[in-house]
Amino acid sequence: MPSEAPTKPVSGVGAGLPDGGGDVRRSRVYMLSRGPLVGLLGRLASIAALVAADVLGLALGVYLALVLRSIVYGDTIYWSLLWQTGPEEWLPFLAPITVLVFLQAGLYAPRERRAGSGRILAALVLVALIVLAFGIGTDYEFTTTGLIPTAVATSALSIGLLRAAYDSLSLEVMRFAGVRRRLLLVGEGDTLAHLERQLGAARGGIGVEVVGTFGGAQGRARDGELERLAAMLERTRPDELVLAEADFDEETVLGVVELAHRRGVKVKLAPTTTELLVHEGEYVPGEGLPLFELRPPMLTGVEWATKRAFDLVVAGAFAVLGTPLWLLVAAAIKLDSRGPVLYVDRRIGVGEREFGMFKFRTMVADAAELQPELEEENEASGALFKIRDDPRVTRVGRVLRRFSLDELPQLANVLRGEMSLVGPRPLPLRDHAMLEDWHRARYLVLPGMTGLWQISGRSGLEFDDLVRLDFAYIESWSIWLDVSIIARTVPAVLGGRGAY
Repeated sequence: MPSEAPTKPVSGVGAGLPDGGGDVRRSRVYMLSRGPLVGLLGRLASIAALVAADVLGLALGVYLALVLRSIVYGDTIYWSLLWQTGPEEWLPFLAPITVLVFLQAGLYAPRERRAGSGRILAALVLVALIVLAFGIGTDYEFTTTGLIPTAVATSALSIGLLRAAYDSLSLEVMRFAGVRRRLLLVGEGDTLAHLERQLGAARGGIGVEVVGTFGGAQGRARDGELERLAAMLERTRPDELVLAEADFDEETVLGVVELAHRRGVKVKLAPTTTELLVHEGEYVPGEGLPLFELRPPMLTGVEWATKRAFDLVVAGAFAVLGTPLWLLVAAAIKLDSRGPVLYVDRRIGVGEREFGMFKFRTMVADAAELQPELEEENEASGALFKIRDDPRVTRVGRVLRRFSLDELPQLANVLRGEMSLVGPRPLPLRDHAMLEDWHRARYLVLPGMTGLWQISGRSGLEFDDLVRLDFAYIESWSIWLDVSIIARTVPAVLGGRGAY
C-alpha cells in the first residue's frame, strides 16, 4: 500500500494512514485524546484510593502488632499506642517507604496487571528490612524483637483486606454506573469468532462490549483496508483495540497499531502459544540474528527445593488444621449415598506418568461406567469432559464441588510428592489421550491442586486457553506467584466462578 507521506516510512509504519502522513507530530497529540485523558484521571483516582487504603492498613497493622505486644506484657491497651514514644513514632517514616516499595513492586499497576497478595507480603518484608537497616544504622535500640515480624503479618492482613474491599466496591460502582470496556476486535475469521466469544464470556472485572470486528484481507493490508479501519475507529470510538497479531504481516500490524494510537485507542495483542514462550526467552547475542533461547520450563536446584519446602510446610499445616472438616465431610458423604468416602482418580502427572489422585467422592459409586453414555452431552472443548448438571453427582457432592472441598484429599498427594499446591491441573486418562503434541510441555512440572485455571475463569475457558495459562505459569514461576495464586483461589472458590 503506498504511503501518503512525502518520503517512504520505515518498515511500513505510517503507510496508508489517512491523517497526517508519516509524521506523528502532525496528528492529534495522543495524550490529549479523550481516551488517554479519561484513563489517566481514572488511574490517578485508583492510585490515590489504593495509597489511602495501604496507609490505613499499615496503621491498623502496626496498631494490631502493638496491641498483641501489650496483651503479652499485660499492659493497658489504648489507641494512643500509635503515637506514643517508641517504635510507634516510626509510622510517619513507614508510610512513604511502604508506598515507594509498593510502587516498585507493581502494586499500583492497572487492575488487570496488579500484583496479588503474595507480592504485598514480599513488599512488606522488604519494608521491614529497610526499617531494620535504618534502625541499626542510627543506633536505635529495639526493645521488642518480635514487633517487626508481627507488624509485617498484621499489616499484610489488614492491607490485603482493605484492597479486596476496594476492588469489590469499585467494581460494583462501575457496574452500577454502566462502565464497560468498549472493544474493537481485529483479526481473521476463526480468530475473530474466538476472541469475541471468550472476551464476551469473561467473568469478573469490568464488563466488556464488543463494538465492532474488523477482518483483514488474508493477513495483508490492501489499498483502502487501513482507511476502512480508520473510519470504523472514528465511528465506534472504542477504548481498546484487540489485535490477533499472528493473523497479519508485520507491515499491517505496525500500521494498525499506529492508526489506533493516533486516535487515543489502547492496543492489546492476543498472543499465540509461541509468543507466550518467546516473552520469557533469553536473548542470545552474537548469533547474527536476534535469537531468543527457550529453556526447558523445569524447576531445578534452589527453585525446586524452595517450592518443595513450601508445599510440605503449607500442605502439612492444612492437613492437620483441617482434620475436623475432613471428618465432617466424610460423615456427610457416608450418610448421603453408598460407596467409599474417598475416590482414587487415575491422572497423568509429571513426565506423563500415571498416578492416583485422591478426592472426596462426589458421584454415585458406578459413575465411571456411566460416562460413555454422557459423552454427547459434554459441554467442554478440546480434551476436557464437563457437564454443568451431571446426573451422576450426589446431593452432598454438589455442595463439595461448589466450594471445591472435594479437592482437599489431594494434600496427601502433595505430601507424597506426586503433586504441588500450585501447578497445571492433572488430566484424567480419557482427557490426556486427546491432547495435541504442543500441549505436552505442561507435564514438565508437578501438577497442582490449584493454578491459573482456577483463578481465571475455571470451567468457563476453552482448553487451548487453559493450556496457554499453564505455559504462562511455568515460564514465570516464583514462590510469590504461588502465594498469590493460593490467595486468589479462596475468593474464586467462595464465589463459585466456573465451578461445576
